[in-house]
Amino acid sequence: MTIERIAPILTVDDLDAAITEHTRVLGMHVVMNMDWVAFLADDSGHQIGLITADATAPVNPDISVFVDDVEAAHAAALEAGVEIVHPLSTEEWGVRRFFYRDSSGRVINVGTHT
Repeated sequence: MTIERIAPILTVDDLDAAITEHTRVLGMHVVMNMDWVAFLADDSGHQIGLITADATAPVNPDISVFVDDVEAAHAAALEAGVEIVHPLSTEEWGVRRFFYRDSSGRVINVGTHT
């Protein structure tokens, strides 16, 4: 399994306000906006996510890690015995993902594009 991208995800109250604030301060631009989650990036591909409430999961993730083999990552999570807080699912927006909670309570979204 290879990690392809890692981005922190900030839970925000007002997505549009957060986009405006972070693009002004950091000079980033919107690369995805689904009205409940948005990702901003700079010209080098560094990213930050902004989320109000996840559309299908019971909790918001703290970080997003995209891998080339999400099934292998899911198997490793099960083997490690971590708490799976969102099952391995194929989402309607073209992502296959699962969430796990680490020992410090942080929620990690692990996914791949389908």
